[in-house]
Amino acid sequence: MIYIIRHGQTHLNQLHLLQGRSNAPLNDNGIEQAKKASLALQGQGISFDHVFSSPLDRALHTARIIAPNIPVLIDDRLIEMDYGPYEGIDLHHLPDEILAFFNDFVGTPAPKGMEQLFSVVQRTGAFLEDIRGLHGNILVSTHAIAMKGALEYTTPGSNGGYWSKFIGNCSVYAINNENGSLGVPFEVL
Repeated sequence: MIYIIRHGQTHLNQLHLLQGRSNAPLNDNGIEQAKKASLALQGQGISFDHVFSSPLDRALHTARIIAPNIPVLIDDRLIEMDYGPYEGIDLHHLPDEILAFFNDFVGTPAPKGMEQLFSVVQRTGAFLEDIRGLHGNILVSTHAIAMKGALEYTTPGSNGGYWSKFIGNCSVYAINNENGSLGVPFEVL
């Protein structure tokens, strides 16, 4: 089984800023969220054989809290979407072009300078293809949009349904990974 988790909260999340590839660490609340997620997964009898993470500190720290005794392999394909010139903007005061994009992810391309959503799906999908032959439980620690890209990849009929879905800090989705075949994701936490 592949378990994908969004990192815990950072001060940029708390301030409602578009953080993208900024390398903000977990704040105290984010550390607590990761600890609670770890306990909840353990309570369901889930342990991990393999752990992968985005290179950004917030995802890496989350992975180490969830699976402290397993080496974490960093994979750049798990990094958050590149927001380019929009990095750090206040989510409560969005420019018109970002507002249009956020209101219609499927029909409106990302504004100039931002990574396109198809690119996020391609890179996270390539990552999933590379790990699907692994046996045992796999933890993947990443970011909201990267996570949505992976969920879109494994659910071809979703037609962009995950893009507008809220995925909170330390939310977890699981993807069945039997005999190298990826199943439809479902929410765990």
